[in-house]
Amino acid sequence: MKVLFISPKYTGGNGAYITRVTGMLRRHGFEVSRLEAPHIPIKNLKNPSFVLLGAIRALADRESYDIVHAFNVPSALAMRCTRAKKRVLSINGVFSDQIGMIHTGAAGRLARLAESQATQWADRLATDSKATKRRYRDVLGVDFEHIPSPLDTEEFEDIPKVPKKRQVAYVGRESYEKGIDVLRGVEDKIDAEVVYCTDLPWREAMTRLRESSVIAIPSRVESMPQVILEAFYLKVPIVATSVGGIPEIITNENNGLLVPPEDPDRLANSINRLLNDGDLASTLTRNGFRYVTEFRTYDALLPRYVEFYEDLLAS
Repeated sequence: MKVLFISPKYTGGNGAYITRVTGMLRRHGFEVSRLEAPHIPIKNLKNPSFVLLGAIRALADRESYDIVHAFNVPSALAMRCTRAKKRVLSINGVFSDQIGMIHTGAAGRLARLAESQATQWADRLATDSKATKRRYRDVLGVDFEHIPSPLDTEEFEDIPKVPKKRQVAYVGRESYEKGIDVLRGVEDKIDAEVVYCTDLPWREAMTRLRESSVIAIPSRVESMPQVILEAFYLKVPIVATSVGGIPEIITNENNGLLVPPEDPDRLANSINRLLNDGDLASTLTRNGFRYVTEFRTYDALLPRYVEFYEDLLAS
């Protein structure tokens, strides 16, 4: 099967997801390509420039594909311009909610119009969390298929085994919706150093994560953060907010601690609890590792992806 992936970028959270799915499908014999298009590296121009330049690149591509699979709303126009039998659009997190949180006024309204149009161009819609699926059903009346994201455990063979430090890691974008300001606001209440991995290569970020005693995920909105699976596999205990799809894989007091969003005191207290309670931290990491190795590996999820693409092509 010949598949083209389209995304504004192939690094970071969503990029890591795409890279993992690419590797998984190639091992199964799929012919997977990626559309690469430039964009203007200025905050408010990145997505608009990718929409235009991605569409131009897609129109110039003379190849035909069985399936074109686009990721996030800015990729939808390029998806529409690609020569393909079937089109898939994945949106991991409600696009207009995220834009509306970062940009006020007209930007949020334009994002809502854009995602409404984008969802009409796809033959099938997909997302990595049930929370996103419910939200789009309620807001736009469209149905998404829930497809969990895999973790390539072989990637971690190159992550060095480093000694633990009494430190708390933050791994993610430096962006308002990620709640990084909430964590920064309580640094003086945390009984450890806080390290911010906001712009590091993946291998370096995972090394910093592995050496940490706790990871904090203080997001205001989320779909399904890839770093949760990574922390599970590296056996780093997690404190995360109970937003989006996070409670779908973190059960409070079982494989992580959940706190309300924008509650800095609860965040700091829960982090300190894990820093000072080794037995609890061990229980959480043991359960998290069991979850990710049983339910989120390539072997566990490959049949789901193959069935998804084969059913789509046959429809």
